[in-house]
Amino acid sequence: MASRKNKRTAPEESRTTSDYYKLHTSAVNDLVNADESNSPVVSEQELKKYRSGLNIKLSNWTKAVLIKAWFAGSVCFFIFWGLGNYLAPGLDMLLVFGIVLGIVTDLLTNNVLRFFAKTEHEMDCWMMFPKKRYMTFFFNMIYAILLLYCVITIYNLINLVILTIIGGAEKVPLGVGPILFGIFYAGVDLLLVWVKNTFIQIFKDAKENAKR
Repeated sequence: MASRKNKRTAPEESRTTSDYYKLHTSAVNDLVNADESNSPVVSEQELKKYRSGLNIKLSNWTKAVLIKAWFAGSVCFFIFWGLGNYLAPGLDMLLVFGIVLGIVTDLLTNNVLRFFAKTEHEMDCWMMFPKKRYMTFFFNMIYAILLLYCVITIYNLINLVILTIIGGAEKVPLGVGPILFGIFYAGVDLLLVWVKNTFIQIFKDAKENAKR
């Protein structure tokens, strides 16, 4: 009798197992083929439930300033202060410092900005070269050397004003430090990015007006 019962229940167990695997296979296929066109719309309130981290609300502008200043200050600490005894201040230091700043911008700073974006391309407006391409690696290095030259000019102007007010001094009144350097670097960077975005917007507006 026991053997007959096992024979009767076997097809039901087989059918249940088959349905189980069909269900999971369908779920896997849906996951693999999912994209923006066939995915359900999820509200921002629902997405916030699954975001980890501290519940501190910062504007995108504040995030951009903090991230850019922090990475620039870190490069200043490790390169300018760390290699200051091995590289004399001049063209060599400018090139090495600028190249490292450009590499860090391309590999770290911009990727961290993209990580903090809640939607795709949300933080692109805070980058000089937002599109990730092979050439942007070299563009960021050239751009970083330009930014570094602007920051050095700011330091020289500030020291010139201070020396003019207080008279001659044996030491430079305002030296290069990671925190202040990071702030200057981020400020000049964001200023130039704003200029770029403004020109792009003017060009788009003029193009739309021409079509009309």
